[in-house]
Amino acid sequence: MRTKEIEIVQSFNNAINEGNVELLSSLMAEDHTFVDASGTPHSGVKEMTEGWKDFFRMFPDYKNNFENILQDGNLVVALGTACGTYNGNRGLIPKNRIEWTAAWKALVENDKIKVWQVYTDWTEAIKIIEEDQKADKSAKSRNEP
Repeated sequence: MRTKEIEIVQSFNNAINEGNVELLSSLMAEDHTFVDASGTPHSGVKEMTEGWKDFFRMFPDYKNNFENILQDGNLVVALGTACGTYNGNRGLIPKNRIEWTAAWKALVENDKIKVWQVYTDWTEAIKIIEEDQKADKSAKSRNEP
């Protein structure tokens, strides 16, 4: 059954998949909190608007794919996968493509996303980002006189 809360969560996720920061911001509660995969909270619409802009610069083709959605009142949990290509020094190349399983927890209040929390293992993403940075340093050192 599609509820109002699930529709709001799906709208928020569609905005993420479209890279639409303006729509994301409009769906955030004033006291919105994003909790990243390491468990670190980031609060406030302004901070998170800038955070999403930065994230989409790093992963311009980022997408979440919800496979299952569960609800308990105003708490919505989505299970699925995420993917994106890291736009680092090497650019948007296949080696910079990352895919991982993930879960998202959303707390919906007054038709807005109060909390958005992601649960995933960023180990592979960190490796790819570090490899990209090493590749750039190696290229620079070979070009120095």
